[in-house]
Formats: sequence, structure tokens, C-alpha cells
Amino acid sequence: MPWLEIHINTNREDAPLIEDQLMEVGALSVTLQDNADQPIFEPALGETPLWSETRVTGLFEAEVDTSTIDSQLQLPTKANFKWHIVEDKDWEREWMQHYNPIQCGDNFWICPSWIAPPNPEAVNLLLDPGLAFGTGTHPTTFLCLQWLATQALTDKDIIDYGCGSGILGIGAILLGAKQVLGVDIDPQALLATQDNAQRNAIAAERFPVVFPDKCSNSPVDVMVANILAGPLVELAPTLTPLVKPGGKLCLSGILATQAEAVQAAYAPFFDFDPVAKKEEWVRLTATKHA
Repeated sequence: MPWLEIHINTNREDAPLIEDQLMEVGALSVTLQDNADQPIFEPALGETPLWSETRVTGLFEAEVDTSTIDSQLQLPTKANFKWHIVEDKDWEREWMQHYNPIQCGDNFWICPSWIAPPNPEAVNLLLDPGLAFGTGTHPTTFLCLQWLATQALTDKDIIDYGCGSGILGIGAILLGAKQVLGVDIDPQALLATQDNAQRNAIAAERFPVVFPDKCSNSPVDVMVANILAGPLVELAPTLTPLVKPGGKLCLSGILATQAEAVQAAYAPFFDFDPVAKKEEWVRLTATKHA
């Protein structure tokens, strides 16, 4: 069954009002999008920023009377709109068609679980991310995987803080780590991590997953945390004691402009390597003082 969408071009001030009107006239969902290529990477705590030019999209059933909707909406003078037919698709399969294997090291690949690995002899991480963050396509995840592929992880204990899909922890185990503890605030992430670990034939006891309040206090050899700059700064007092003296720290989810602030939060206890950058994102790695 097809659907109908109304696209309304407006500004940040009027977007919330238009959103409310669309819900009142029966929209099944409302989406706010950037309409002028103006990225917002990380809002400040408690903020919900919008773009100076915002597109508000309302989704309706195909049988809706568009002329009635038009008459009910009281749009600002500068707002303009247009109706579109949306083809009904299997959106999960549509997304799957565009997710291909990713090489993160000389002998290390991330492979969608529904595609045969390009190199069966390599270390192949089979992934179905589900609703959790972490496919390897985002620069922050790729930078962490690339770093893990260069480390001596054999028999190491690791914490994957903010584990998402479990991609970093699973990669570490496949590269030789003894055990990884996955930590996340999102129940969906913990489920996705467990599913992906099982898909890669990793026993549950090698990759247990917990909420932050259940995280072990025992220091580990390697800490990886691919979150965002703000939470990483706030978590510095929590993460620092969880790394053994001489242990490794890998932080990502950080914009290049935020690198100094994150480094400053950990610098009293860690010696940092040169910053690794991909597009506008960076990865910070460091060794804890002995």
C-alpha cells in the first residue's frame, strides 16, 4: 500500500508549530530534517536544536483527503508545501542492499551476516546491527576497528563502553582478546550485542553485557568507548580507574574541534598518541601512566 507525505519547507522558529498541526490533522508520523545542508553533530545537554531551514514531513495513509488537510493547516506565510506519493517497500531489505563488507585491516573484515565474506581466510566479523549503533560504515566505528586490528590483543581483558551493536567487542575477541565486557544504557544495544556475539560463535561468558550500574570495578587491559565527546568528558572519572596501569584507552565519537577538551579530561592519567582523523571525526588513543 502506498502512502502520502506532505513536505513543508519552513524555518526553525515555525517548525514546532507545524509539527503540532500535522499531528492534530491526523499525521501518522512527523519528521524534521535539515533543508540546507547544515549539520548539527552534537547538541548541548538539554537542547533540541533545529536547522535555520527545516523541512517538516508528515506521513498519511493514501486514502486521506489532501484538500481537507490543506484547508485545516494554518501555515506561516513563508512556508511552502508539496504532496508526494511514497512507494511501499520492504525498508529493511532496501537498507540491506546498500550495506557491503568493509575492510578494517590487512586481514580483518566486517561483513553483513547475509553476504559471503570476500576473503574466507581472513578474520571476518559477521554483523546484523539491528536497531543498535555500529555497522563499521561510520568514521568513528571504522577508526576504532582500524586501531584494534593493529593491537596485540591476545589474552587481553577489554571493556567496550557504549557497546551498541557489539561490533568493537566482537572484533576484539576475534582478534585474540580473552574476554570483553559490554556496557550500554540501551536495552536494545545489549540484545543486539548478544545476538551478534552468538552469530560469530562467541560464547556468552566471553562477552557478557551489562548496564553501567552493573559494570565491574576490575581494571582491564584495554578500554574502548565510541560514544560522544560530552559523555566521554563526563565519564572520565568513571573510565579512568577501569584501565590498568600501562593499559590502553581508545576513545571516539569525537569531532576534530572537540578533541582537545576530551584529551584534557584524561591527560592527567594518560599519554596520548597522535590524533587519527577521518572526515570531521577523530579517534584518540592513549596509554595509562604506570
